[in-house]
Amino acid sequence: MGFVELLLVGVGLSMDAFAVSVCKGLCMKRLNMRQALVIALFFGGFQALMPLIGWALGTQFEQFITPVDHWVAFGLLLIIGAKMLWDSFHGDDDEQLSCAVDGRLDLRELTMMAVATSIDALAVGITFAFLRVDIVASVVVIGVTTFALSLVGVAVGHRFGARYEKPATVVGGVVLILIGLKILLEHLGILTF
Repeated sequence: MGFVELLLVGVGLSMDAFAVSVCKGLCMKRLNMRQALVIALFFGGFQALMPLIGWALGTQFEQFITPVDHWVAFGLLLIIGAKMLWDSFHGDDDEQLSCAVDGRLDLRELTMMAVATSIDALAVGITFAFLRVDIVASVVVIGVTTFALSLVGVAVGHRFGARYEKPATVVGGVVLILIGLKILLEHLGILTF
């Protein structure tokens, strides 16, 4: 597998992380580069770690992992998206919806999102074991690509979130649920792209 193919795999895998990063950017009244870097590091790190884990597991556990990976991703994204929707309709209008009141990142939520958006990368890592791909190069390309796109996603989310906080939070929750549903439907063979 060549560099261009690896880059395309990295971009494809990072699209969910990009969308979630946009949602995180919606929470920022002012663009906080430190938080944007932490978000990008979480998504890039997990997106790089999962293929490595998948590759290490290889064929031994493929039959156990592949049947449930889409359910785990769907469940986590559904919970996070539903929480955003709940907060937007039941929260105080004066506080920023589904965002930390003190402006801090919720690292537990961020970890859940990073895991949920990188579950597909685990399956890709298992595939890499079969293809005898250079795992170090693959992990670096996937991680760096996801890091960069997540950083851009936070900036994009911030740009639009400052003006449309409540509607943007509703859209963000719906987007997360739809991403989870897309993952589920693709793995069930209902959607094919």
